[in-house]
Amino acid sequence: MNVRTRTRTAAAGFATLALLGLAACSSDSGSDAGSGSEETMTEESPMASAEPSDEMSEDMSADPAANLVGPGCDAYAEQVPDGAGSITGMSTDPVAVAASNNPMLTTLTKAVSGELNPDVDLVDTLNGGEFTVFAPVDDAFGKVDKETLDTLATDADLLTTVLTYHVVPGQILPEDIAGEHETVQGDTLEVTGEGDELKVNDANVVCGGVMTQNATVYLVDSVLMPPM
Repeated sequence: MNVRTRTRTAAAGFATLALLGLAACSSDSGSDAGSGSEETMTEESPMASAEPSDEMSEDMSADPAANLVGPGCDAYAEQVPDGAGSITGMSTDPVAVAASNNPMLTTLTKAVSGELNPDVDLVDTLNGGEFTVFAPVDDAFGKVDKETLDTLATDADLLTTVLTYHVVPGQILPEDIAGEHETVQGDTLEVTGEGDELKVNDANVVCGGVMTQNATVYLVDSVLMPPM
């Protein structure tokens, strides 16, 4: 595919968001311009910091597994029964930290932390707000062709576009998740179905309603691609 052409087309509507996210997190940024971008992101971007609601915090402290849906939740609990990457363990950390401790999300962790592409590090941004995150499991990235993965590793705009398409501002519980949602990237995605049969666009929810300190996470079996 002509990823360069499609990247420039997709980037036209949200290039500012992508650049602000990168400026806030890049280890190479030390200029005054970088500082200004970070301030703008904090004040205006949907990625801005927000505290979890009291209701959400109560749900998390009462039982982190209370809102789980999806056919893979039992398998997840068996694979990671305890520790920082477990359902209970993830509820105690901000979302990027929680994901980094989950053995099912190693590729996603590399993508958001600068390991896949050193120009894209969204850890601080993701940890600093309140979000709903559709998190592709490692097997989901295995479905992506090598050419596209190689492009993501070198094209910061495209990688930022793809990653922020998986993030929706605010925490949304499974009972309210069905419908269309505007992503941080700017385009919408659609959640259909209910209970253990939720889909996000064409991806299946493996286990949803996983709580972290600042996000509600839905593990999905495919990487979501924004319109290009």
